[in-house]
Amino acid sequence: MTSNLKIIGTSHIAKQSMQEVEKAIEKDKPGIIALELDHKRYYSLQQKNRKINFYSIFRVGVKGFLFALIGAWAEKKLGKFVGVSPGSEMLRAIKIAKKNKIKLAFIDQDIEITLRRISKYFTWKERFNFIADIFKGIFNRKKEMEELGIQNLDLTKVPAEEIIEKMINKVRKRYPNLYRVLISERNSVMAKNLKYLTEKYPDKKIIAIMGAGHEKGVKEILENQINYKFTFSG
Repeated sequence: MTSNLKIIGTSHIAKQSMQEVEKAIEKDKPGIIALELDHKRYYSLQQKNRKINFYSIFRVGVKGFLFALIGAWAEKKLGKFVGVSPGSEMLRAIKIAKKNKIKLAFIDQDIEITLRRISKYFTWKERFNFIADIFKGIFNRKKEMEELGIQNLDLTKVPAEEIIEKMINKVRKRYPNLYRVLISERNSVMAKNLKYLTEKYPDKKIIAIMGAGHEKGVKEILENQINYKFTFSG
């Protein structure tokens, strides 16, 4: 199966990603922009003052809620460090799509399903590792980079594929259940939704925007499991 699909791997706090998204849309003039979002995150992303909804605990579980809370805090802190709000590349794509009347598609799994599964499968060992790594990465980033064998990491740019692979491998080893729920399962969902879009709209160019940590996995599923061939990439 072939189609006019391009996948752009981004960093949610990188200025480079905002620029690449804008240039790709301007150059390729897609008929559909597919985003690593679900409808809930789409609406939340557009709210300037996002409030914590503690009632969510009952829907997603304590572990899933705390994971989302800590993850959002860490991403916000890194975003302030580089001067870019988390998800800015997604907001840029949404703004351009609305301005040019380009169809938006949300290809990620419902966030509440993901968080419920984290609550179910996230072990105590993984939770301790996660909290330790969060603080190590923020307050002792140099040591964290040395452990990964990374010389320099410019947060204003999307990391090189080699660095992304090292980070993904660390997540897979230290948090096997978290990796399965947060990365592997969502890769499958996004690949399935992209397959659906390419079959439903065979004549439209599609640009899919997702975190760089998902790009390789989604492409592999499309290429290997359903014999997908990219004709619109680069």
